[in-house]
Amino acid sequence: MPASGKSTVGVILAKVIGFDFIDTDLLIQRREGMRLSRIIEEKGIDGFIAIENEVNASVQASRCVIATGGSAVYGEEAMRHLRDIGAVIYLQADFETIRKRLHNIRQRGVALREGQTLRDLYEERSVLYEKYADLIVREGSGEIEEVVARIIRTLRAGTGRKEH
Repeated sequence: MPASGKSTVGVILAKVIGFDFIDTDLLIQRREGMRLSRIIEEKGIDGFIAIENEVNASVQASRCVIATGGSAVYGEEAMRHLRDIGAVIYLQADFETIRKRLHNIRQRGVALREGQTLRDLYEERSVLYEKYADLIVREGSGEIEEVVARIIRTLRAGTGRKEH
């Protein structure tokens, strides 16, 4: 979800474990030469999602923490690829937390369809996040450093799909 803390937690996680950090939203913006909101405006939601799927499915990285945009879960090819090259972590934040963090949803480049509410988006995507996640971490259940520590402990334990 947008505003779930993916980039914030991702950067700190990468620093702590000594990995590089990739934000795929920035890769999309670089490839298209415009901001996400402009891409959505010019190419529509489906066009944006197709671009996002292509970019995410082509990421070649090792020893990297990758933060995708929240709509990455609509790209089945990309999600399979991301699972092939690493563990997919779902930072699960409750709806009210997301709502409070988002101020101007359209300006953030959120793939929100005409007539769709933030609540609709949250409910639609939550199912997909859970489907693809190797690890589900409740983002609101601790400080960022604690969330990062839980991710590291679980990944090092190699215990497979977990909720924390």
